[in-house]
Amino acid sequence: MKLYQKILIGLVLGVIAGLILGEKAEYLKPIGDIFIRCLRLIVVPLILSTLITGVVSTGNIKNLGKTGIRTVFYFMLTTTLAVCIGLIIANIFQPGTGLSLGELKTFKAPDPVGPAEMIVGMFPMNPMEALAEGNVLQIIIFALLFGAGLSMTADKGKPIADFFQSLAEVMFKVSDIVISFAPYGVFALIAWTTGKFGLDILMPMGKLIVAALVASLVHILVSYSLIVATIARISPLVFLKKTMEPALVGLSTCSAAAAFPFSMRAQKHLGVSPKVSGFTLPMALTINMDGTALYQAVAATFVANAYGIDLSLTQQGTIVATAVLASVGTASIPGGGLIMLTMVLQSVGLPLEGIAIVAGVDRILDMFRTTTNIFGDNSAGVVVAALGDELDRKTALTPLGELENRVDAVKTA
Repeated sequence: MKLYQKILIGLVLGVIAGLILGEKAEYLKPIGDIFIRCLRLIVVPLILSTLITGVVSTGNIKNLGKTGIRTVFYFMLTTTLAVCIGLIIANIFQPGTGLSLGELKTFKAPDPVGPAEMIVGMFPMNPMEALAEGNVLQIIIFALLFGAGLSMTADKGKPIADFFQSLAEVMFKVSDIVISFAPYGVFALIAWTTGKFGLDILMPMGKLIVAALVASLVHILVSYSLIVATIARISPLVFLKKTMEPALVGLSTCSAAAAFPFSMRAQKHLGVSPKVSGFTLPMALTINMDGTALYQAVAATFVANAYGIDLSLTQQGTIVATAVLASVGTASIPGGGLIMLTMVLQSVGLPLEGIAIVAGVDRILDMFRTTTNIFGDNSAGVVVAALGDELDRKTALTPLGELENRVDAVKTA
């Protein structure tokens, strides 16, 4: 049985267990927490080693610059598409219409962060501190600078380059060990989520949840699929199937970082060159916020409808612009999603108290956001690799089962 099939079974059984056990499903949560901790354990060394190795393997800083420009442009394009899709779906479903707000919870808006502070915060003063705190954006900046310097030293830097390449290989093996426990971790986390929320909370907020789900599905099944089929010339079904593992992990953990090792594995199955995936995936963790941006559009419409406020076309255009810019600007800030929603609501004059209403089902909405982001992460690798002639289409078109059989044969040998 393939791993994604096992994860899917764990997901379904987790929902059933959560509905049966109710609040007692919380006893299963430590299993899921351990699984997430193990995944987070390998993320930082994996990002550092693969990114440095990827930079060195380019052999030319100009090539790295081209890859970076393509990656950033791709994410800006898909984020814009995501917000527009979110607004269209929200206008169709009209979430929040006729909702009785009752007593509003008090909400304190987070302190605004200026553009200069955001940019300065990207650069680490101490790389060890950035690694210890797991600040992905600072780790990326350090790895890019270190890798660029290492590539300029030629033979003198070869021992260090070999060390990071060996570290990357070791971390891939550690990832394989942790990944094998995914079905059990997914089962425990979904059981806890279902047991905690049940079906009661879904009914009053049903339109919001359905609108966010439909918008996410449209972006995944239409936007990403068409782009992958057009630029990379890979069947959308092949792409979706080979990205299913990280997507299911993201759905259950609500963490793109936790799904990172699975995405690295998916990129290999999709035929993406390691030097491309080693660059695009770490970048995606910080600047790909398609799912979050899409959610902002749906949530803003929900808040407007709940307060009986009609959004004009100009205001909806403002939401698009603010969500796209905020998705990049708040990526490295703790609680960035909350700050991002605050900025979007403020840009069109909507009451910030509306965030307190959405917060009740945020965990469920976060599942959709994260899953969308992960499909976007993997589509970026495929597209950037195709544009740079770094995509092995023969591997991409090879069935997943056959690829896994080859890996098993190598391990046995």
